[in-house]
Amino acid sequence: MTKICSAALAAIVLITVSIRAEDKKENKVPPVLNFKMDNIDGKPSDLSKYQGKVVVFVNVASKCGYTPQYEALEKVYEKYSDKGLIIVGVPANDFGKQEPGTNDEIKEFCTSKYNVKFDMLAKVSVKGDDKCDLYKFLTSKDTDPKYAGEVEWNFEKFIISRNGEVVGRFKSKIKPDSDDFIKAIETELDKK
Repeated sequence: MTKICSAALAAIVLITVSIRAEDKKENKVPPVLNFKMDNIDGKPSDLSKYQGKVVVFVNVASKCGYTPQYEALEKVYEKYSDKGLIIVGVPANDFGKQEPGTNDEIKEFCTSKYNVKFDMLAKVSVKGDDKCDLYKFLTSKDTDPKYAGEVEWNFEKFIISRNGEVVGRFKSKIKPDSDDFIKAIETELDKK
């Protein structure tokens, strides 16, 4: 009887260890979310908190012809956030110096003019020698062969799947409420 109980206990321990090991594998942070950046308030933000969500990274600017896309981005966020969509605005002053403000000024502009509630990071560079690590990842042929290439202008949108793959990239002129963009988001949100 003792041998049977010992064997059963050993089996339970082995199963528990296997399940915990499997959980750790499943919880491994995908490379695209393995970055720490400051949020718009200057506080550290670990992008791994978005793991398991559909994430849209969009480089934004306050003085651009595409700036009104903030409104559509917010509406898309409000419509789909409860289904697992995260939108992350990434202010950058790389194109025509169209984001000259401080983080506080950017936040004030976004909230007062467009009532933005989606997450915003601190201003960074998304191209050139001082490009932030997130955008190095998103634009490199080594890490994102399907959607690689320099960001060409403000309001380019990268879609990240729930499992952390870059699954879409939309140029600035593609509006966040366009059929193609919405279809791409809905397709990813439907995957569990």
